[in-house]
Amino acid sequence: MSSPFGPEHAPAGDVGAALLMIDSRLRSVHAGRTEADPEMEALVDQFTVSLGPGGADDLLDGACTLIYMFMTWLRTAHEDHGKDVIEYVVPNLVATMRMMPRSVRPEAVPTMAGLVIAAGTGLSPNLWRKQYGDWTEAELTPLEATAFLLAEHINRITEDADFATRMITEALTSTDDA
Repeated sequence: MSSPFGPEHAPAGDVGAALLMIDSRLRSVHAGRTEADPEMEALVDQFTVSLGPGGADDLLDGACTLIYMFMTWLRTAHEDHGKDVIEYVVPNLVATMRMMPRSVRPEAVPTMAGLVIAAGTGLSPNLWRKQYGDWTEAELTPLEATAFLLAEHINRITEDADFATRMITEALTSTDDA
């Protein structure tokens, strides 16, 4: 039976812009720049404001689509080894987010875990989240951190620092070609 929270009912959003933000964060961390760069933060803020209300919603939907795509890949990879993606990914993700109290406030951790569990069970994370109301300002950075951590987890598994970004880029390219 189909769920109203299935990905077929969800808007994909601006996956390209969301991927650009996540890839930028990945590259910064790999270059050893982990402290907030005021200039980069100003550029991100300017970019976000330029999107307008509809564009910001598209960016949020795009980030949720990334989370769904990352969890779909992780689910397949774990199932190939007889493992449950929820059991192996969610506890690590939650533990990591709990070590990031400046970026991910403790009250946001259960919501981000719920998003990942929804995606890991084949549901749309953005539709799952919308049942609880609009996104809050306090959830935006944790959402980005969640997508970042999943991408980094995939990159570590594959031992390829660009794998997660390349996987999404190839998926977007193949969709454009079709």
